[in-house]
Amino acid sequence: MKTAILLLPLLVALASAQKAQTFAGVISDSMCARGDHSKMRMGSNDAECTNACVQSHGADYVLFDGKTSYTLKGKQPLQKFAGQKVQVVGMLDAKTSTIQVDSVSAAK
Repeated sequence: MKTAILLLPLLVALASAQKAQTFAGVISDSMCARGDHSKMRMGSNDAECTNACVQSHGADYVLFDGKTSYTLKGKQPLQKFAGQKVQVVGMLDAKTSTIQVDSVSAAK
């Protein structure tokens, strides 16, 4: 009985632990979250505009899946994927629509 009581908090923690998910979409920025860079014109293409908004204006990188924009956080280099269709693996915080990025790769 003592063992069961001692293991209960561990079992609850394991059950509530999030698993990494895979998300697909286009890397954009929070100023042009839906991938429409036509109004910003911060570069000659979507990639340049996205990187300029992040580097010069403090925007965050986001993943736009066609309906929702998710803020991307983590140590993965996102600038090389700006404006591209990608797959992001990470954990979603649904309350803040933020993905803690584990990896990013070009969409297949």
